[in-house]
Amino acid sequence: MISAPAPGGRAVSPGLFARQSRVVWRFSDGRPGHDNQSLGLVEALGRCLSVETHTVSVPEHAATWRDLISGRYASGARLPDPWLLVGAGRRTHLPLLAAGRARRARTVVIMRPTFPSSLYDLCIIPDHDNPSPAPNVLISRGSLNRVQRVTGQECAQGMILVGGPSRHHRWRDEAVAAQIARVIRDSPPCEWVLATSRRTPAGFAGQVRRQLDHADTTLTLMPWQGKECGLKLAAQLGRSLCAWVTEDSVSMVYEALTAGVATGLLDVPARGRSRVVEGIRRLAAAEQVTGFGDWTAGTPLQPPGEIFDEANRSARWICEQWGMSSSRS
Repeated sequence: MISAPAPGGRAVSPGLFARQSRVVWRFSDGRPGHDNQSLGLVEALGRCLSVETHTVSVPEHAATWRDLISGRYASGARLPDPWLLVGAGRRTHLPLLAAGRARRARTVVIMRPTFPSSLYDLCIIPDHDNPSPAPNVLISRGSLNRVQRVTGQECAQGMILVGGPSRHHRWRDEAVAAQIARVIRDSPPCEWVLATSRRTPAGFAGQVRRQLDHADTTLTLMPWQGKECGLKLAAQLGRSLCAWVTEDSVSMVYEALTAGVATGLLDVPARGRSRVVEGIRRLAAAEQVTGFGDWTAGTPLQPPGEIFDEANRSARWICEQWGMSSSRS
């Protein structure tokens, strides 16, 4: 009997994948937005297959072209041979290639890579990056995340997801706080959760509370606390009837859409036309989200008309590419 080729080119028994976990190295540059995407994909793979995940921290200059050319990658010397290497963020791009060559493993890069996409086995690139179609490229609808759509759960609260100053938008504390106060006063939920991010200015939540001094509502603050916030946010979205997101935070917008909740956009004026800004505008044009101005003019908040499930879709695509079952063995 001819043995099946292993991902790194080694010959293994055809039934090996059915008996053993696939080893995944997840490369992390420490940026929460990038970690949210790679964790979302790895967790989705774990819902399809049995996986054993190892996180490889990638500091600046973690790998060089010399490492790639020589076929060496010292950082993973003590880790088991990987089936798959996954990374998101510029600093992971060269380490992915170096480790892939050194350990004869397949590479998956999330977001548009710095180097040609043909150098990686698979690329998952969001549509707002305008990627060129290719056999090894999956175009995702926005950024991947760790949120799972929840159905059949009693939902009563509302969520406010807040970003902060960025190079794409002009942030004004007072204007954003006023919009949030209007939403809370004029929306059905009487309980709200305000989730901040690493970009949210200090004291912003206090400004919102001061504008709600006499409102008959309960506002709970969920401050940003690093990586732990991802799963907490996902759990809160699963209990929410609606979510309002400042339009500077693309990742939070897609988390709300992935949860399947009615999603509104809080206005934060754009500095110009960028791929990030245009991506959000396309969502509004497709009526997947409702702008604050439209809502105040009488347009009701509605759940997205389509299902956003990009992490699970990406995991299934990876399995399909390499002829594996997308159900746990």
